[in-house]
Amino acid sequence: MPTLHRITADELYDRRWELLALASVGAFMTPLDGSIVSVALPVMSPQLHLSFSASIWVQAAYLLAVAVLLIPLGRSADHHGRVHFYLAGVVIFTLGSLAAALSMNGAWLIGSRIVQGVGGALLSATSTAIVTAVFPPQERGRALGINVMAVYVGLSVGPVLGGQLVQHLGWRSIFLVNLPIGLAVAIWGWLLLPRVEREEAALRPDIAGSVLLGGAFICLLVPLTFASEWGWAAARTITLLVMSAVSLTAFAVTELRVSDPVLDFDLVLHNRLFASANLAALLNYMALYAISILTAVFLEVVQGRSAGLTGWLMLGQPAVQAALSPLSGRLSDRLGSRLLSTSGMVITGAGMVLLASMPSAAGMPRVVGSLAVVGVGLAAFSAPNTSAIMGSVSRRQLGVASAFVGTMRVTGMALSVAVLGGIAASKLGRLGGRFLYTHGHNVGSHALASIAAGHYATGYRLAMLTGAGLAIIGAIASLTRPAHVSPPAPTDATA
Repeated sequence: MPTLHRITADELYDRRWELLALASVGAFMTPLDGSIVSVALPVMSPQLHLSFSASIWVQAAYLLAVAVLLIPLGRSADHHGRVHFYLAGVVIFTLGSLAAALSMNGAWLIGSRIVQGVGGALLSATSTAIVTAVFPPQERGRALGINVMAVYVGLSVGPVLGGQLVQHLGWRSIFLVNLPIGLAVAIWGWLLLPRVEREEAALRPDIAGSVLLGGAFICLLVPLTFASEWGWAAARTITLLVMSAVSLTAFAVTELRVSDPVLDFDLVLHNRLFASANLAALLNYMALYAISILTAVFLEVVQGRSAGLTGWLMLGQPAVQAALSPLSGRLSDRLGSRLLSTSGMVITGAGMVLLASMPSAAGMPRVVGSLAVVGVGLAAFSAPNTSAIMGSVSRRQLGVASAFVGTMRVTGMALSVAVLGGIAASKLGRLGGRFLYTHGHNVGSHALASIAAGHYATGYRLAMLTGAGLAIIGAIASLTRPAHVSPPAPTDATA
């Protein structure tokens, strides 16, 4: 088999913009897939005989796989070549997409989503690190802004593209669309691989730390995902949360004793910028992630809008984020990240207050305008905050830093759905959290329709105000962190 020509490390730096484009395709694929699956679930679930609980696992299985694997894979990528791991993620994600498209039953589909989650973890653990490694500090914010823009473009395109694919080609097409993209990226990336790889002694695998960390995330995210169905006081909810706390404690003890820990606690304990910026990221996603879910229910249930129109209205937030993220990244290169990220969280909080103050009969301009304000805030926050995190660590820690902030993102998403979703459903009484997922389109068929919709509107406003409070706490965390760190070297031989 002939050997493909691969460029050297110096040539790789010279072609950093091409490598940014490569990494941004992966950043586009994963949110695109997630938003498309959300649109297709009501169609695929009956065909695959998926119950409500099982349909939740179609999304939860992917989320769990990513959360469990991000940090261990990021650590390994730092020592074995980030581009290699990124391309492995592309291949695994593409194979998982093919398996999902061929699913004959619910268990097959859920298993395929786990495979996609493994690929998604590899992509998330390496994409930001690759961009940071090949760009000098004075260009890093701009580059990361473009990379973040790709995420928001994926979120923007997903609902509209997914609706058209499902309607005209069937639900399997939402997974098949990933195949040509994955194949093209795999070939393109292989041609970009450097000949020279990092020459470091192999690390001892921290199996105990990886298992304990994975167990802690599983025991945390499973009850957070299903607490609205099981009940917060249910024995299995409490048991899993206690097991999560025990596993996390055991993980911390283990990491302080092993020679090659999966997570270097110096990053958290002795790097104030890294710790506070990651805390801000966690609070940011806790405040924001549930907005799209809860606002869609508000528009369809309380206002009686169609799902198609709701999808278009919901584009206001990610479209603004996609448009402004590159500008935000460039401004962070000139002004620094602390001012922008702090201002972004404050603007986000203001947008959530606007959402909370919407009357039940709010018109479309009011809805889109409020979501757009949230989008401005998130655009101002994301790229500068990520740039600050990645600029606060050494070159050898880029992969684990990227994985750490990815873990904060996934955990924040789960907490957002659990906490804000629970608040939104808290006024529904016996309908509880199930109303959000199973009664949205049927509530108008019974006599309690207007009462239930009014209760949800009240809960929605409380949830948005809670999210605004989380955003302000995140702004404080961002404001109190150091403004400057020592920049890393401009190039990295391993990418």
